[in-house]
Amino acid sequence: MLVMTAEEIKDFMRESFPQARMPIEIEELRDGFLRIRLEVTNRYLRPGDTVSGPTLMTLADTAMYYLLLGMIGPVALALTTSLNINFLRAPKLGDIVAEAEMLKLGKRLAVGQVTMYSEDGNDPVAHATVTYSIPPV
Repeated sequence: MLVMTAEEIKDFMRESFPQARMPIEIEELRDGFLRIRLEVTNRYLRPGDTVSGPTLMTLADTAMYYLLLGMIGPVALALTTSLNINFLRAPKLGDIVAEAEMLKLGKRLAVGQVTMYSEDGNDPVAHATVTYSIPPV
């Protein structure tokens, strides 16, 4: 069950993490699932006009954090304990869509997976598993 809306997550991020300024839009949020879109600009490209690995890692982490916020509420001190990413193919030039799925939500740990696609949505460009630590209440 969701406890925060997409708009509440955006407000929370703006207030709690003003330094997080990636142009990310939440496209879908429901229990256990989130889809976000990163507007790719030159800032996120590496030589060869492809989206950089660090950008994809940040997008995966952000997707999982937004999903976690949606499911547990505004917990600023929830933090990444593990992020494993596989780069599958070079993204096409354009926006990147990330789909996050919660695999397990416990009292202290949350485990999820994030699959990222070029905006055409065909073949995945990267896949990550992400674990978050949830602080005691």
